[in-house]
Amino acid sequence: MSSAHYQALEPQTSDEDNEDIERRHHQSHSRSCTTNTTATHPPHPMVRKGGVARRRCLLPLLGGALFLVAFCYLTLSGDTRLALGLGGGSEDSEDGSHHGLDSMNFRPLNETVHICSESYEDRRQFMQDKPQSDYGQLPVIYFVTPTYPRREQIPELTRLAHTLLHVPRLHWLVADDQEKCNDFMDTLLYRFGMPFTHMVSPMPSKFRNEKPAPRGVANRRAALQWIRQHNLTNGILYFGDDDNTYDLRLFSEIRKTQRVSMFPVGLIADYGVSGPVVRKGKVVAFLDSWVAGRRWPVDMAGFAVNLEYMAQYPYVNMPYKPGYEEDLFLRSIGLQMNLIEPRGTNCTEILVWHTQTKSKKLGMVRLESKYLDDRSNLGALLHNLKLMGVTSTTESEGRNALISKNGREKPHSKILS
Repeated sequence: MSSAHYQALEPQTSDEDNEDIERRHHQSHSRSCTTNTTATHPPHPMVRKGGVARRRCLLPLLGGALFLVAFCYLTLSGDTRLALGLGGGSEDSEDGSHHGLDSMNFRPLNETVHICSESYEDRRQFMQDKPQSDYGQLPVIYFVTPTYPRREQIPELTRLAHTLLHVPRLHWLVADDQEKCNDFMDTLLYRFGMPFTHMVSPMPSKFRNEKPAPRGVANRRAALQWIRQHNLTNGILYFGDDDNTYDLRLFSEIRKTQRVSMFPVGLIADYGVSGPVVRKGKVVAFLDSWVAGRRWPVDMAGFAVNLEYMAQYPYVNMPYKPGYEEDLFLRSIGLQMNLIEPRGTNCTEILVWHTQTKSKKLGMVRLESKYLDDRSNLGALLHNLKLMGVTSTTESEGRNALISKNGREKPHSKILS
């Protein structure tokens, strides 16, 4: 904490103490707080005896205390101050311009974690042609996936799940940006048969109208809180979005992480890549088309963290600052350049791609409700698609749903009655 947060406390002394202090200082004539004026000019009767001397004596003490606090603060490294929640730090850029990042105070996470469903049972018998028992000694990967309701949500989670099904010793943390649990998602996640935790963690309303909004931050913060609540110190943390594409080799690479490992991510911004610059097996800098004062200009999918290392930092955090989520998270765990472990053959391979699905608005099918009974499959089909957030039905909006036979549109009553 900076010296501005401390308030100086005056010592509580009696009048006798004040008189004794004044008498001793007057006799010695050796302290700067002693004044010769008291000998020739007696104090005004309305002034308490010894008050002037007391204030003058306190000034050096207060100055010394403030100097000591400032000295202790400045001798801490920037990352140490960030990890302790003190802010500050001046060694992250050569020109000293940090865009106010180092002034941010990290505080312990205090998220409300609402668990919808979870399972610690792994019902997969074989992974990558080996029985589950062959992987028992591997550290667990805690794969954090922030997600939000949209037309493509369930398809993308399904696609991602069929990658993760090949990865042994993995616990999938799915954090959904909505107020209420999605029963369909609970059923879907359980059906995959891998350990998972499904939680809801909506973005605070005050951030929803911001441009850009800090999407995914509340979800990742909730997952970090879940990890902290379970006192997990053995395993690997990885943030994996639901629309990325993952090479299975990535999981073998990050499982070896001792502190923080990094690797390039493909299809990022103008360069089509973001990742570390490596020389002689050491990370020395970063390649990214958007620096903006970030000490760690990396993509969220471009690093993994060992939980034992992360547990050393009680103020691990991810502030709601769009574009700086990765940078500030890595600062909160005291990352230094010499701690980074380059993966992917010294960061020469792309093991994760920042693919993105083009989002479209919710579909709408105009069909009278009387045709959504069990006389055809349409009732059950459209009901399931509504649960997935893909499409909905209406009886009044838009054009009637097209139902055709032999290349020609047919009346609903002709086919469905």
